[in-house]
Amino acid sequence: MRILIIGALSGPLGEAARIARAQHAAVDHATTLEAALAALRRNGAINVVFCELPHDIAAMVRALAAERIFVPVVACGIDVDPDVAATAIRAGAREFLPLPPSADMIAELLTAVSLQQVNFIVRDPAMRDVLKLADRVARAEASVLITGESGTGKEMVARHLHRASRRAGGPFVALNCAAIPENLLESELFGHEKGAFSGALARRIGKFESANGGTLLLDEIGEMDINLQTKLLRSLQEREIERLGGSAPVKIDVRILAATNRDLAADAAAGRFRDDLYFRLNVIRLHLPPLRDRRDDIAALADHFARKYAELNGMPHRRLTADAYRVLENHSWRGNVRELENCLHRAVLLSAGDAITPDAIDLAGPSLTRATVREEPAGLVGMRIDAVERDLILQTLSHTLGNRTRAAVMLGISIRALRNKLRDYSAQGLVVPPPVSGIAA
Repeated sequence: MRILIIGALSGPLGEAARIARAQHAAVDHATTLEAALAALRRNGAINVVFCELPHDIAAMVRALAAERIFVPVVACGIDVDPDVAATAIRAGAREFLPLPPSADMIAELLTAVSLQQVNFIVRDPAMRDVLKLADRVARAEASVLITGESGTGKEMVARHLHRASRRAGGPFVALNCAAIPENLLESELFGHEKGAFSGALARRIGKFESANGGTLLLDEIGEMDINLQTKLLRSLQEREIERLGGSAPVKIDVRILAATNRDLAADAAAGRFRDDLYFRLNVIRLHLPPLRDRRDDIAALADHFARKYAELNGMPHRRLTADAYRVLENHSWRGNVRELENCLHRAVLLSAGDAITPDAIDLAGPSLTRATVREEPAGLVGMRIDAVERDLILQTLSHTLGNRTRAAVMLGISIRALRNKLRDYSAQGLVVPPPVSGIAA
């Protein structure tokens, strides 16, 4: 985890930096917005920006958007009026951090930004076998293709490979190929020179250069446009990239990990994915089994999430009853570990007694289901199609606690389509939950 702090380090913001370093985060510093933008252009491995008020949060967010730099901003301030904090959030800040900071608050913010965990929670033999193979190949330089359904923990495995590799001292950089608009993904990967295209206001280092000497994870690689796949393959073969608008190649030393929930072999056979790129990435394949096929992990993960969210919400830790375990173990978990995490988060908040019982476990959530449509048709009669779609999307997003990737999977649409819908709803004045990061990739 790498943090960029904008502001003076002589006071409470400096304490935030010390706490973040104690939690194993790397900290960069800038005193002005201009210096911060320069740092972000140089280093694509920065995960989050802490910006001290009264720096202009809105101006910072606008500048990031103008230069296509996708990094969350956290506003920080001492004894700030609630209206000021709310204004910062409306301006585009992801969170507000009151100063002086608490270690717990910073830990929560870093957890929300990063999917990394210190240790895996594994009891099931199927998942143990995957991790044994991961440990065997971690110190190699070969590319690894990590496959599995959404929510199974692909990014966590990628981070584990990096930490156990000979490149552990170098950067780990992750890029979600499905989360970046197609016309911007090439720039995100390879960087660009000033003036390379409209909006390229300065030289920008891409993810390849940011990961130099370390590991680059290309998440959701199956969503990459086939024309860009050609340029990616050449970069992997030649071990060099060329920035957009550049005139000379740049040598790179990067280990590539790729992750997908698609069947790339079938996509390659159908012409949707390049055969040669597939073979280049699939030197070693790690397939993560879905949670329904690793039942022995469910209880251990449930205990972990119950403890985690009790601590984060300042609530007493409640153990799950035997009946609660049985309910969890008999569920199909279409959303895998991410769905289990969200379920336990709700259970912690809904529990009232000394233990988490089946009454607190809401497996269906508030989303509108097909069964609801069949059994209660009168509730839909007279509604416009766009209103039904809107309610379904917003209720599903509520069910996933704001996790947009998970919501898109449940709805059967792309994350890009979901973002476009939510942008329209916000423009209509509707309250849309802000995006959050999940624990599993």
